[in-house]
Order: sequence, then structure tokens, then C-alpha cells
Amino acid sequence: MEARSSEGRPAGPAPGPDPARGGDAGAVRAAVLALHRATGLPMVFGGALTGRDRLRITELVGGRTDSLNGLVVRHGYGLGGKAMALGRPAWVSDYPRAATISHDYDRPVGREGLLSIVAVPIVVRRRVRGVLYGALREPLGLADRVVGAAMQTARDVEQDLAVRDRADEALTRLRPGEEDSAARWEEVRAVHAELRALAERVDDPVTRDRLREATLRLAAAGLAEPAADADAGRAPRPVLSPRELDVLSYVAMGCTNAEAATRLGLVPETVKSYLRSAMRKLDSHTRMEAVAAARRAGLLP
Repeated sequence: MEARSSEGRPAGPAPGPDPARGGDAGAVRAAVLALHRATGLPMVFGGALTGRDRLRITELVGGRTDSLNGLVVRHGYGLGGKAMALGRPAWVSDYPRAATISHDYDRPVGREGLLSIVAVPIVVRRRVRGVLYGALREPLGLADRVVGAAMQTARDVEQDLAVRDRADEALTRLRPGEEDSAARWEEVRAVHAELRALAERVDDPVTRDRLREATLRLAAAGLAEPAADADAGRAPRPVLSPRELDVLSYVAMGCTNAEAATRLGLVPETVKSYLRSAMRKLDSHTRMEAVAAARRAGLLP
């Protein structure tokens, strides 16, 4: 069964990134699919917080009914609400008879025939952002491997969300209306380099593409006029590899090869190699000539 999403307005304001934007929900969707592949559990589901103290289940794999799709789970209620309140995993082997949870959601859970369930919260900066569930339709204890896989999947989502938060925070530091000042352009360039470095540190291709797209928007903001190479009769825009552009981003900030290597997790000789390659593609003889050429081409802000 395909993962499904239900449309619906958030139940209330939430601090930090707004789940209504789809960032948290998209991350939970990917996590549900990943957990299902890793464990083969009959049913895996989850949702992101839509308010300060509640989440909405929107992502389901293996469901037989629609009883859980769109269900709002409140903080402290049911198994998922307990995991939210504790900030750590919770599980039961016979849901209808479990004495450790409230039974506010017995009817929708019962319609799915779920008995053994684990709920793992997704916690970023000490704040719960969502919950992942895995379930069996038999009253059996969940194997340590299954619980461990659910916890690892949640940790992976937490890392991706933390990276996205850092990217969003970096972009919000750019106050509109001040782009022409030298100090603000230095800030733009610092954010550009930070976003590119973050992009190389995440495994999720969607997150990586989103961060790289943000750097392209920042670079385009530095053009005096839109690039139109073919129409203006100019040479085609140079094509730099992601790492070549990463290195140039830090060179543009005045970093030495050693400093750029430290920030990018590379060795100085590797940075030097990327820089030489970028200079060759940009037909430049010095580091600063390469930076200037990259800015003229709209590759750097």
C-alpha cells in the first residue's frame, strides 16, 4: 500500500518551523517508508506535530482501513501521546489490554486490528516534532531489532530536520532591504557557504537539493542583470562541480586553503586541487580572479 497524506489545517501554532509548510510532514513521510523497508512490519505510520501539543497521523503504509488516517493524537494520550510526553519510545504488546496507556484511541486502533505497537518520537532540540509507529496485528513482543530500527529511523529524521532548521535560520538572517551594503553582502556570502557545506553533510537527496537550490537563489541575487548567455552572445556559463563551488565559496570569504579544508571536512591538498580545477574552468590565474568570474557568471553571490 502506498504512503498516503491527508490534507488539513494545523490544529494550532507551533514553535519553530511550521509543519504546514510540508517540511516536517515530508520528512515523516520518507521515514515511514524507510522504516517499512527496514522492518517489513505489516503496518507503519506516523505524523508531524500540527500544534503545540498534538500531532496528526498523515503517513500510512499497510493500512486496511482509513481509521487512523488524519487522526489527531494529543500529548499524553494513547501510546503516541505517551511517547510525546516522555520524549522517548513506548511500546505495548497487547494494545487493548495495556494498563500503561490511556485508551482514548481504542476504536480507530481496533478497526485496524493492531495489537503490538511501538511509538518513537522525533525530537529536535528537545522538542517533539513527530512520532513514528510500527505495528503487528498479533499480540507478540516486538523484537529488539524492530525497536532499534524504529529508533534509528527517528534519529535519521532528527538529523535531517536539524539541518533544515539551520538552513532556514541562516536564510532568515538576511534582512530584506539591506542587500546593497557591503556588510550585508558579506553576510549573504557567509550564509551561501554555510548552506553549501550543510548540503554536503546530509544523505537525503531531497534535503540536499533544497539546500543547493537556496544557494543558487542567493548567487542569482548578486547579478546586476539576469544571466542570458545565449541571447547576449556570451560564452556559456562555466559548469563547476559542487565541491569546486564549495571551495570557491570559502575562498570568497577570505579563507585559506587550510581553513576551507577544515570547514568542509577535507584535506588542504584536496581543496587546492578543487581550486585549481575551478580556476581553469573560469579561465582565471588567481584565487580572486576565479571568485570574480564566478560572481559574474551568477555562481556566487
